[in-house]
Amino acid sequence: MKRFAAERRVFFWEEPIGCDHPLPYLEHHPFPADGVIALRPRVPHWWNREQVEEGLRGLLDMLVATAMPADPVLWFYTPMMLGFAGHLRSSLVVYDCMDELAAFAFADPLLVEREATLIARADVMFTGGYSLYEAKRDRHDAITPFPSAVDVAHFAAARGDVAEAADQHAIMGPKLGFYGVIDERIDLALVDALAAARPDWQVVMVGPVVKIDPATLPRRPNLHWLGNRHYDELPAYLTGWSVALMPFAINAATRFISPTKTPEYLAAGKPVVSTPIVDVIRHYGDLTGVTIAADAPAFVVTCEAALALPVDGAWRDEADALLAATSWDRTFAGIKARMVPRHAPPASPAAPAIHPAGRRPHYDALVVGAGFAGSVLAERLAAGSGKRVLVIDKRPHIAGNAFDHHDAAGIMVHRYGPHIFHTNSDEVFAYLSRFTKWRPYEHRVLASVGTKLVPIPINRTTLNTLYGLDLHDEAAAAAFLAARAEPREIRTSEDVVVAAVGQELYETFFRGYTRKQWGLDPSKLDKAVTARVPTRTDTDDRYFTDRHQAMPLHGYTAMFEAMLDHPNITVQTGVDVADCDVRADHTVFTGPVDEYFGHRFGPLPYRSLEFRHETHDVARYQPVAVVNYPSPDTPFTRITEYKHLTGQQSPRTSISYEIPRGEGDPYYPVPRPENQALYRRYAALADALPDVSFVGRLATYRYYNMDQVVGQALATYRRLASRIEPASVAA
Repeated sequence: MKRFAAERRVFFWEEPIGCDHPLPYLEHHPFPADGVIALRPRVPHWWNREQVEEGLRGLLDMLVATAMPADPVLWFYTPMMLGFAGHLRSSLVVYDCMDELAAFAFADPLLVEREATLIARADVMFTGGYSLYEAKRDRHDAITPFPSAVDVAHFAAARGDVAEAADQHAIMGPKLGFYGVIDERIDLALVDALAAARPDWQVVMVGPVVKIDPATLPRRPNLHWLGNRHYDELPAYLTGWSVALMPFAINAATRFISPTKTPEYLAAGKPVVSTPIVDVIRHYGDLTGVTIAADAPAFVVTCEAALALPVDGAWRDEADALLAATSWDRTFAGIKARMVPRHAPPASPAAPAIHPAGRRPHYDALVVGAGFAGSVLAERLAAGSGKRVLVIDKRPHIAGNAFDHHDAAGIMVHRYGPHIFHTNSDEVFAYLSRFTKWRPYEHRVLASVGTKLVPIPINRTTLNTLYGLDLHDEAAAAAFLAARAEPREIRTSEDVVVAAVGQELYETFFRGYTRKQWGLDPSKLDKAVTARVPTRTDTDDRYFTDRHQAMPLHGYTAMFEAMLDHPNITVQTGVDVADCDVRADHTVFTGPVDEYFGHRFGPLPYRSLEFRHETHDVARYQPVAVVNYPSPDTPFTRITEYKHLTGQQSPRTSISYEIPRGEGDPYYPVPRPENQALYRRYAALADALPDVSFVGRLATYRYYNMDQVVGQALATYRRLASRIEPASVAA
């Protein structure tokens, strides 16, 4: 609300307060630092519900008539306020559903009915967590989850920049603390058992006691109930704790909660011990600094482990990396972008489509990314199962990195570097053949070594040319390589090559090229990187030996256009998923998996590429489509001449230089064990989302070839098709 107050006037209507005055009145309490005006209605304490709501309605009408020149935005935290605010004209109605209030103790019987009315009227609906979103997502067309963010700087003061609160400072011994409302959501028996099991620990409970009799609170010498404290005071309590507690009861009132205090505790640098709250496990359960315990004995053991964590260590860095992607500014921007009234004017043609709430287009599937993975799945879902599919891509074109087009010289070029199709899969080749005719093409690559161009992968011709030899047969070539090979345990990319061809050929062909390509020495990369390039003892100079080798006759883009040309498929390019305001039963995500989850555990490492395209007034620039430059003295890794790939005839030719980069659009996952370990944490999150399929090189963090991506997409469709009811259409 403070952020909204920087742009508009914000009134925060509080609960009515009973008083002895015979007439209702309204107190204004401005908070200049926040820009928010708190409104505290006073009503006669003897009034019943009907009288209170009638009195509040009159006070609200007076406020609107005297202080609001235009229809206000009505922001409901509780449906109960409909009783006196539901009649107002408004420019927008927001239902901010922070909790499942109907599950709380002493919930008003009218809550369920009024919530249904509010949901029907609301333009947009937000939930305070993902569990709550999942429970209510079928009840509104414009519902979005916004789990609690955190004011990191405020709580980070507890790491040493603030003095401990005086009343807590007097408590001696290790302190394990909780702050928050103490009501039916707190497992008091667990708190008591924790204090009883370890009398040497001090259990500190900060917060107001609500809806339960304070006399029923467990009492022990090491159990301290300090009462309510202001938000600004919390870091002064946190700073004295060794462990932060979340001893929630597992009941109807906690089933959908997404506790704000989890990120706040972590921002304060405190390890967290929690009972198994669904959204805590979902968002924080993989962190070393957050542990889960289901009962009192496990809670005690888990607290012991948390106390043993270093005050400042890798667990803190891990938590800080997650918190870096969490901020109230980001949450505010997301909320504000979704605040669209029912009758908003249509967006301009150049802008992403944003649809009025309640009228958002509905699709059976949303496919994010129009490359191979996304386009294959879109086609299969549409043609194979009769589903209505929306395909979006943030780039202004389809085909992903395989996008090709005619440049200014009329030469068909690949904007994102050469894409040469090859596969041993009859299924993949047959599937793609539905959408293109093929031009036979066998790819050949030369490597520039000194003044010579020699075949790569290394073959007998390479050895004869490089060393001035006359190796007549495969046995002679094999003996030559065996004499140079250096047996070693195969763990890295360097080991693969040196064990096969020796140090000299490794230095000549592989080390410089690999270091440029990946920004790392081969000794630091997984063995799979160089294992992709074989060594031969014959004179076969083809780069690939697959059964099917060909290029789409009219180019990749034309093939993708045919694939996506289906009445059930809608394609929108230049649209980011964050701006896509539609509803879909299933999502296919082909972008970076860490990006999907807001880089929760930190970014996954990728390599990027820069392409410098040139046109030359010659019919041929080089003898083959691709020439590699393994020397570390050249900044680029290869030069591609596209006419070799397409068979196009022209007196001019176009080429591209390929320059690896550490920053930019992600192209290649970096194959290292620690990166795979990080990916597995994201994969666990992905596996927990049955309504989202993660497909493709970036979404599954694998260095796939094009045919492998197609195969993966077809396999994904088969799994999806077994769960969905197909329409009566031809496949």
